[in-house]
Amino acid sequence: EMCIRDSPKTTPILDAAKMYETLFQAKVSAPQDLPEHGVTTVFVELPNTKLELLHPLGDKSPIAAFLAKQPSGGMHHICLEVPDIEASIKECIEKKIRVIGDGKPKIGAHGKPVVFLHPKDCGGVLVEMEQI
Repeated sequence: EMCIRDSPKTTPILDAAKMYETLFQAKVSAPQDLPEHGVTTVFVELPNTKLELLHPLGDKSPIAAFLAKQPSGGMHHICLEVPDIEASIKECIEKKIRVIGDGKPKIGAHGKPVVFLHPKDCGGVLVEMEQI
């Protein structure tokens, strides 16, 4: 399971990661710019959880609007791993759960296919599905 948290604009992303490293002895990655996704990300790995800290990259970052509404940052979305993303997309469509964008997987930050599900169809939560 992966939770995603945005770093506030005023907090360098590594400062946000340091808390997890210090308190929980988490393994923290170097920042990785992902211009195709409009974010800089740092991965925080714990024995039973993975966190992804995000910071906007560029003028068209998809998390910029989120941070404008919540300048101190916070939970942006959750990611659920699925064994077959195409089958999961098909099942979502059959159950009237909207896939954001063109409905086709894109390669995510971990190099695996991902799609996002509309929060209005998922109890108010933006859900990312990632193929394992």
